[in-house]
Order: sequence, then structure tokens, then C-alpha cells
Amino acid sequence: MTVLALIIVLAVVAVLVVGGGVGLLVRSRRRPKPPVQAPDAPVLTADEPPTTTEPEDPGTLDGVPPEVESPAPTTTIERPEGTESRLVRLRRRLAGSQGGLGRGLLALLSRDRVDEDTWEEIEDTLITADVGVGPTQELVARLRERLRVEGGSTASVADVLREELTTLVGRDADRSLGTTGADGGPGVVLVVGVNGTGKTTTVGKLARMLVAEDRRVLLGAADTFRAAATEQLSTWGERVGVEVVTGPEGGDPASVAFDAVRRGAEDGADVVLVDTAGRLQNKAGLMDELGKVKRVVEKQAPVTEVLLVLDATTGQNGMTQARVFAEVVDVTGIVLTKLDGSAKGGIVVAVQRELGVPVKLVGLGEGPDDLAPFDPDGFVAALLGETD
Repeated sequence: MTVLALIIVLAVVAVLVVGGGVGLLVRSRRRPKPPVQAPDAPVLTADEPPTTTEPEDPGTLDGVPPEVESPAPTTTIERPEGTESRLVRLRRRLAGSQGGLGRGLLALLSRDRVDEDTWEEIEDTLITADVGVGPTQELVARLRERLRVEGGSTASVADVLREELTTLVGRDADRSLGTTGADGGPGVVLVVGVNGTGKTTTVGKLARMLVAEDRRVLLGAADTFRAAATEQLSTWGERVGVEVVTGPEGGDPASVAFDAVRRGAEDGADVVLVDTAGRLQNKAGLMDELGKVKRVVEKQAPVTEVLLVLDATTGQNGMTQARVFAEVVDVTGIVLTKLDGSAKGGIVVAVQRELGVPVKLVGLGEGPDDLAPFDPDGFVAALLGETD
């Protein structure tokens, strides 16, 4: 064999060896790798069903406590103040704001000599206090007669003045609220008055007063022309857990009032209080509509009380409003608000004499329980500056 042939043979052998190694390497790369099994996972066989494990307590992860969902906020239902404590507190407040009238009269009547000039001062004091001309003349005539006949000391003068003022205010008038319906139905109370007198607030405060007496109350927001009135009444109702029936803004007030009374009858309410739109006494159309509200409500149940809310600070100017409202809806009772402000105590006498109906409730502040039944004896005592 020549050298050339030997070289060729060796070259062929080398090629075969290298080719075989490469083929083995390629096949090894193409072979699939066995699956990698998690070290903690159990090996399952065809006969073994899968098992589940409880998830780890999230409270133990990394020492971080789990998030706890906050409970939904709840509305706290308030317990209104009772009637007796209202009367005591409001009498003291009234004595502070109105006591000047009675004390002034007592000082004049206790002079050593009560002459004609003194009686003129007494008349002026009463008229300035919004008692009105007619009631003032009657009171002065009775005082002059009794003091002429009885005379006496300062103590007896004070007793005479107290008795005559109480007679003037009216001790025998029926001041109970008509909140009881007939045949098991709810009492229906319409609350009327001009915007700005505190009408909607009075409805809310009256609801609180009735709730304190354990009465089941429902409110009707029939002042549909003023969105703020509906919102305000709803807030009053939420605070004492009282349902409020509302309607669309600008809707028919009579329809809302009708629905409220119907709902009250269905739900077994004791009293339905209906807040009506504040009417201006010089707008005949609106006043006619107020009359419509009353007529529509009475198709569902009799109206047992119509309360007229008057701002006591308007004095004699409020008499025109009072007369018109009385003509339209047959007012059965009066609520005097803001009596602790710049109001004159004599307005109680004047408005009763004008309408022939009694003052049944008085408001003496802005607090939620600053409304109380009107008590003639307590009122006169407050006029005389007596707090107890």
C-alpha cells in the first residue's frame, strides 16, 4: 500500500468517527426530558383520587393580620326629650326673654299712687307688647275695677295681675292636639304657614315630641316646590326612625299628602304629619291649592288637626296671614315659633283673639326639642319672671 492510499484510509476513518459522535449528540438532545415534580407534591397513581388541602391561614402569612371589612355605618336613632322636662326648661327660657312685660306691669301697679297717667303707661306697655288694642282695654278695665274694690299690698296686686293675665290668655281653652284618628285609622295633622316661619322645622320637632310619647309617626313631605324642604324633613325623620313619604320635585302636593295618609293607614301609624308648601297669603291660586290638599287627603281619612305656624317676631303683621289661612283651611290650632327672640309675649293673646282658636304649641329656640305644649299658667308665670 502506498503512502497516499494509507493517508486516504486514515482520513475516511476519521470522518466516520466524528460523524458518529455528532449523531449521538444530536439524538441525545432530541430525547424528551422527564417532568420535574415538586418536592412536596404527592405522587398520584391511577387508583388514587386527588386530595385537597386546607389553605393556609392568611393571618399567619408573614405575620401580617388579614384585612377585616368595616361594617356598614348605621344611623343612630335618637331618643327625644319628654314633655315634662321640655316645659320646665322652656318656661325658664321664656321667663328670661318675656319676663320684662309682667315685671313692668307689676311695677306700675305697685306705685303708691296709681293715677290716670299710670293707667296710660300700663296701656302703652300692653300695646307695645303686641297684646292688641281691644284686649288691652279689657284688661285695663278689669284691673282698675278689681284694684279699686280690693286694693291691698304688693302681694295682692301681683295675685290680681296674675289672675287677670291668665284670664286674658285663656285658661279654659282646649289646647290638646287632635292626633287620634277614627275607627282605628291614623290622626292626620296638616301643618300650614308661610315660608320662613319655621314650618318644616316645626313638623320635625313635633314628630320628635310624639315619638317621645311612644306614638308611631309618619311624615308626608308635600312641600314639593322646595327641594330643601323635602331633604330637611327626611333628615328629621331619620334621626328618630320615622318614615317620610316624598314625591318628585315640583309634583302634585295633594298626591303626596294622599299617599302619605294611605301609607300611614296601611302601616298602622298613629299619626301622619303633612308638611305643606309655604303659601304667600296674596296668591289666591296657591291658597286654593292648599284647600285642594285638604280635600284630597280627606278622601283617605279625616283631617284631625290643622296647625298654623306663625313667626312670633312678626307681631301684628302676622295677623293678615293668620286670617287668610283660617279662611282657606279651617285652622284648629296655632304654633308660635321664635317666641324667645325679639317677639312680644302679647302676640299670644292677639292671635287667639283674631282667629278664635288657641295657641297649642310654642317654639323657644333652635334645638331639636325646643317645642312644647302651650301652658297658660306657666306662660303667665314666665311673664311675671317666675322660673319655678
